[in-house]
Amino acid sequence: MAVIAITDDNHKKEIEESSLPVILDVYASWCGPCQHMMPIVEELDKELGSKYKFCKINVDESRELSIKYGVSSVPTFIFIQNNEIKSRETGYMSKDDLKAKIESLFG
Repeated sequence: MAVIAITDDNHKKEIEESSLPVILDVYASWCGPCQHMMPIVEELDKELGSKYKFCKINVDESRELSIKYGVSSVPTFIFIQNNEIKSRETGYMSKDDLKAKIESLFG
């Protein structure tokens, strides 16, 4: 699997109708911490992609979705299960911290 870029067109199918818990990375291309998080999210997708769906939203390309999810700063991680937001984290996280957060929320 690869991290799925979310757009207005695929949002409903990939997030709202997902049977897997979703880890949504809301980022911006100009954001330094966001750039540091990208390889971490991609690594976790390779490791955990059979149990969880990793998605990303670029705030500059999908402003409406960013507003819908109440994102005011980047990077923001939104943890969604059955189309319900379980938690959110803002700012840089280490790979171990992000993995621990995912596993504590979704088992």
